[in-house]
Amino acid sequence: MRVHESIYVDGGWVDADAGERIEVLNPATERVVASVPAAGPADVDAAVESAQNAADEWAATPPEKRAEHLAALRDALAARRDEAVDTVVRELGAPVTLAERVHVGLPLSVLDSYVKLLAEYEFEERVGNSRVFAEPVGVVGAITPWNYPLHQAVAKVAAALAAGCPVVLKPAEDTPLIAYVLADAAHAAGLPPGVFNLVPGTGPVAGEALVRHPGVSMVSFTGSTAIGERVGELCAGQIKRVALELGGKSANVILPGTDLGGPVAKGVANAFLNSGQTCSAWTRMLVPADRYTEAVELAAAAAAKYTCGDPRDAKTRLGPLVNAKQRERVRGYIQTGVREGATVVAGGTDAPREEGFYVQATVLADVRPDATVAQEEIFGPVLVVLPYGDVDEAVEIANGTPYGLAGGVFGPDEETAVAFARRMKAGQIDINGGRFNPLAPFGGFKRSGIGREFGAHGLGEFLEYKSLQL
Repeated sequence: MRVHESIYVDGGWVDADAGERIEVLNPATERVVASVPAAGPADVDAAVESAQNAADEWAATPPEKRAEHLAALRDALAARRDEAVDTVVRELGAPVTLAERVHVGLPLSVLDSYVKLLAEYEFEERVGNSRVFAEPVGVVGAITPWNYPLHQAVAKVAAALAAGCPVVLKPAEDTPLIAYVLADAAHAAGLPPGVFNLVPGTGPVAGEALVRHPGVSMVSFTGSTAIGERVGELCAGQIKRVALELGGKSANVILPGTDLGGPVAKGVANAFLNSGQTCSAWTRMLVPADRYTEAVELAAAAAAKYTCGDPRDAKTRLGPLVNAKQRERVRGYIQTGVREGATVVAGGTDAPREEGFYVQATVLADVRPDATVAQEEIFGPVLVVLPYGDVDEAVEIANGTPYGLAGGVFGPDEETAVAFARRMKAGQIDINGGRFNPLAPFGGFKRSGIGREFGAHGLGEFLEYKSLQL
């Protein structure tokens, strides 16, 4: 078991003031693999003070120089790629192929995107008789989730640093180890002291201290809608900038006249990615009523290929859930679905392995649009298949949840699919299997959050605008 004794503050590793510890479990084996400090308010104070001391100089650093620092961070993280992959596999249980391609590969692409963006981003513009300057908002408190622990950390850190803001990162309790890899990379890259700080800890202690801290100018939070509400309330009480990337219950809509094979298979793959622990997962599949039986059969057959296995095995497609609480939560939703009339056509609640927090890839049919499993975010490998009578009803069902984060539309042609997507209340929608684009804005409507991440829109979240009338 690896024991981390320190937190990263002011450009170096220092002992935590708090004596409490967080034990990190491998969800595939249920065994403790490491422990980290549970930072307290004094640790948060030190980190924020360090960031405040660095703020003016970092804000004054020219964009091209900030780009050089980000490129160095990218290269230092790339040099630790194998370590990063192994860390995500051990603390999250992500299958190694997914860890390599998505959990580590995608953050490297995001870092690279901000290096390139800084070469062209205009921090000053002329508007009539005014000069308008985009200036960094100040110290950023970044609170990240466990489901994509490196990707979400980099999404916030890269954009904030590119904007000229120093960062204090508080990673999720379940997956803090990859943040240590990122901090090692930041140190090796030679980021100026105080520009990047790491304080692992619990949400109610370290997280709340960071959000409440008067030296933090903005909080960027990704996590559940319930915790997001608390973060938003605290920031509102301080008139403090906040960005919230929260939950989802995204719809994958297969339009009339579309071949079912590819769209169903892609929809199943999306729903079960990362063991269903993805806020933007297409957890509702909407299909024409006259093809419902066929779609259900195809979805069940596709789900059968997602067998649970050892995350270290390159052939494994479905890893465990992050912890026992999450496993029982997902099983509970499946049971609720059955009580409310759903039919389990694949998977179910039986344990697929003797150890590990696994849940089978599950497909539920005969689900009403207003059923619990069609309305609430489950955050596990559970897909519901819903029929619709016509396109207007499909729009109504797709928009009929409190969320609006993402979605997919498959149509007989691009124009038809885009026309339907324009009617959906969601922030990011893939058309006929379109790929994720790290330059496009990511974020949600309704209770899925406030603000956007990635690309120029993500950079803009960390900027204030000042106009000088001449």
